Amino acid sequence: MKIYAMALGAGLLVGILYSLLGVRSPAPPVVALVGLLGILVGEQVIPVARHLLQGHGIGLSVRKADCRRHIFGHLPGAATPPADKA
Repeated sequence: MKIYAMALGAGLLVGILYSLLGVRSPAPPVVALVGLLGILVGEQVIPVARHLLQGHGIGLSVRKADCRRHIFGHLPGAATPPADKA
C-alpha cells in the first residue's frame, strides 16, 4: 500500500506545481490513464511474442512473460509481495 501512497503523493505534488505555474494537465485524466494502460500493455507485446515464437500457446506465453504482475503490480491485500526477477 506504501507504493500507492507514494504515487498519489507524487501526483499531488505535480498537481500543486501545475497549479502554482498556472498550467493545465497535458491530457484529460481519462485520456492520460488510457495512455498509461497502453504503455503497460505495449511493454508486454515483445516478451509475449518471443514466447509465441518459441511455440508456446498464448496463455502460457502471457504467464511466462509475467504480464499480470507487470501490469497490476503487488495489489493491496495480497498475502505476500511477489519476488522480483533480478
